[in-house]
Amino acid sequence: MRDLWKDEAGLTTVEYALLLALVVVAGIAAWQGLGNTVENTVTSSAGTLANASS
Repeated sequence: MRDLWKDEAGLTTVEYALLLALVVVAGIAAWQGLGNTVENTVTSSAGTLANASS
């Protein structure tokens, strides 16, 4: 039982899985923020072009 308790081989896998989950969550948050910024820029540009042509 002691040998099993001291075995840390599986621990590395768990750490990598948690790190991957953190990277995925951060990536999704960044992607959503970038999407909102692009949407606002396109909307603003479209409004400016519509006002300039009238």
